[in-house]
Amino acid sequence: MKKTVLKLKRLLNLLIVAIFCLGVLVPPALAQAILPQPDPEFKGDIGVTYETSGEPDKSIMESPEAPDDAPNIILVLLDDVGFSSSETFGGSIETPTLERLADEGITYNRFHTTALCSPTRAALLTGRNHHSVGSGVVQELATGYPGYKGLIPKSTATIAEVLHENGYSTAWFGKNHNVPDNQTSMVGPFDRWPNGLGFDYFYGFIGGETDQWYPALYENQNPINAPAKTSDGEDYNLTHDLADKAIGWMNNQHSIAPDRPFFLYFAPGATHSPHQPPDSYRDKYKGVFDDGWDEERVKIYNRQMGINGETAKTPDIIPADTVLTPRPEGIPAWDDFDESAREALAKEMEIYAAFLDYTDVEVGRVLDAIPEKEVENTMIVYIVGDNGGSAGGGVNGTCNTMKNLNGLGYNIEEIKECAEDWGARDTGTSPGYSVAWAWATDAPFQWTKEIASHFGGTRNPMIIKWPKEIPLTPDKREIRDQFHHVIDIAPTILEVTGIQEPEIVNSIQQQPIEGVSLAYTFGFDKKLRNGEGAEGTHKTQYFEMFGNRGIYKDEGEHEWMASTVHSKPVGDEPLKPFDEDEWELYDLKTDFSQGNDLSKISDLSASPYLPKKLEELKDLFLVEGGKYNVFPLDDRFVERGDVSLRPSFTAGRYHFDFYEGAVRLPEGTAPDVKSKDHKVTAQVTIPERRAKGVILALGGETGGYSFYIKKKKLHYTYNYFGTPYDVVSEADVPSGDVELGFVFEYLGDYGDGAGSPATVNLFIDGNQVTNFTENIEHTVPARFSLETQDVGMDLLTPVTHNYKSPFKFKGTIKKVTIDIEPPPEEST
Repeated sequence: MKKTVLKLKRLLNLLIVAIFCLGVLVPPALAQAILPQPDPEFKGDIGVTYETSGEPDKSIMESPEAPDDAPNIILVLLDDVGFSSSETFGGSIETPTLERLADEGITYNRFHTTALCSPTRAALLTGRNHHSVGSGVVQELATGYPGYKGLIPKSTATIAEVLHENGYSTAWFGKNHNVPDNQTSMVGPFDRWPNGLGFDYFYGFIGGETDQWYPALYENQNPINAPAKTSDGEDYNLTHDLADKAIGWMNNQHSIAPDRPFFLYFAPGATHSPHQPPDSYRDKYKGVFDDGWDEERVKIYNRQMGINGETAKTPDIIPADTVLTPRPEGIPAWDDFDESAREALAKEMEIYAAFLDYTDVEVGRVLDAIPEKEVENTMIVYIVGDNGGSAGGGVNGTCNTMKNLNGLGYNIEEIKECAEDWGARDTGTSPGYSVAWAWATDAPFQWTKEIASHFGGTRNPMIIKWPKEIPLTPDKREIRDQFHHVIDIAPTILEVTGIQEPEIVNSIQQQPIEGVSLAYTFGFDKKLRNGEGAEGTHKTQYFEMFGNRGIYKDEGEHEWMASTVHSKPVGDEPLKPFDEDEWELYDLKTDFSQGNDLSKISDLSASPYLPKKLEELKDLFLVEGGKYNVFPLDDRFVERGDVSLRPSFTAGRYHFDFYEGAVRLPEGTAPDVKSKDHKVTAQVTIPERRAKGVILALGGETGGYSFYIKKKKLHYTYNYFGTPYDVVSEADVPSGDVELGFVFEYLGDYGDGAGSPATVNLFIDGNQVTNFTENIEHTVPARFSLETQDVGMDLLTPVTHNYKSPFKFKGTIKKVTIDIEPPPEEST
């Protein structure tokens, strides 16, 4: 019956479109179903001249207006934060903004994400499951299957686009990890950048992470350089800058159009690696984590429960019968490390804590800047993390996140060496903490980010404040424990704004929103005083990431969850075939933390139905997976990073010409020279004096290469994850018109991604001026950095500390040519 009604509704709206196209006026009540809304009809009289015409009708010049008394919406999304990182949810990290909101709003302790950043963000903005919007994995791993293509479909308009077309001002500040890797250059296309997704204004970065000191910033679609200082006079740091821009935008919005509601999406990219807080925060948590992750997790649990002398900041944040799940196999015990190692590992968590503390303070600055007249009718949705704590640092943590993303890592002795500089400015560190700290701050749950089968990967705190509709309860903190998911935010916004879900956007039939509104949880539908104790409305939800799978089913008396871990973030055991994965069974009605696996019960006399229930849920996962484009399951990681799997302007090309000023070309769209023989030739004019500067650079402190002149010598530096290999000419570079170049000979098999050694030699006017046979011991197998290729300078962080960025070229660059050896099959 429900499907029949839905089909009739969609046919009705198609009829409306057809009528509109024939020139028949669409009633205003139905206009919201079609976006953009039809232009207003002129209702006056027109004569030959204005003197013989009726009064002008200004209404035909007006933009759509939001519904009366529609609230402002501020949506905050942090990055890579475990459920119990903050003090509000039991952690040791101060989060004063979250604390204040917990006192003034409603706290949700069973809110869920997708276990990974891009997928969560796509689901949040569209109200559909991540596979439904082509975001089953991060954009850099996209493949040519509907659920994994890395493109948000035109048939799934974002909540920003719907609000914008209904009279809202819209802006996005911070991280945008929803642009396909091959579309991140200055030639676009830009239809899936924020301005193409319904946002009037964007200020932030494109991609999964960026350096907090030297970010790859964009304003709308234009690359810009970060200022040297922030508004407080301190050395630049990204999150403070983002808060400044959000505050400025909000002030301008209120000054110019105070009656127009706004939608502000603040997604700072913190606390994703690299963990790089300002200097003023670095020592705040010194000594706090010296007892290690095992003890920290117990402390968190005790606070959450309010036991063993610990006090809960939020009483009843977890149920009284919650089990603290044990440390998974593969995550080492704190006592496995010696004292010097523990000192370095504690430093990792100190810096992370400083980063989260600082980020929450900056969120508070934005919220404090809401114009006074707007405070009452502004709904704030603060989601603390797009997934659980990140396991990306590996067992020991990482000094350089790019090395780990290349499938490599750091031993504990290397961690000790870089610990003192962990995340500090101009030190070359781009760090992330140990997986064990992620696990500790996901208490009481199992696992971490990427593990979609368990709540350590998917359960994140959320608080909603809206003074107009959510009254203060000074005697206690309001908690809601209904099961909800990130896809429920968009329909919630539609309900509270009184805006209809559109059927047609830009002439494209829309996929129905898959989430359900959670506005009932704060009594917006007026059926309950405040929504406390209301029956949950999100009845079924699948989870999947890298083959880790889960399925939730609310059957009233029982809330079932079937889970299987396919791909673990630790250990080196080979992956099983998907059909050999072992499934677990939980009843969340009595098991908040997935701590009691019912599939392991040997005596089934009291519950003989359990094996059958598990099989039913496994079958349900197949049904839901088929419905939402989850298949085919894919557990590959490094292999899917191959840029040849996605469309590219460089595909099939081996000769490239670049010219002076060609800068900020993202690595994902630049010529891929890794694991291949290649030659670079530059036609330049060298001045008589002060010959210096970068000719061509790709990457930054985390990895890359640079071709430059310094002290009249020709230089090539290859940065292998912070280890530099320098090649310098013996001869000076002459003045005048000169041809400069280098030849890179990869000593492994073509394109094997094995990181084999290489030989680099330099050339001046065609003459070889160095004579090496193997001068680069290791090469980067998959990706240098999340920075860019630049001609005539080295923007953002420098590839080498032999110079300071941008080290602009003094002279004239006529052309830089990159020639890559074609693969053997094409060479023949």
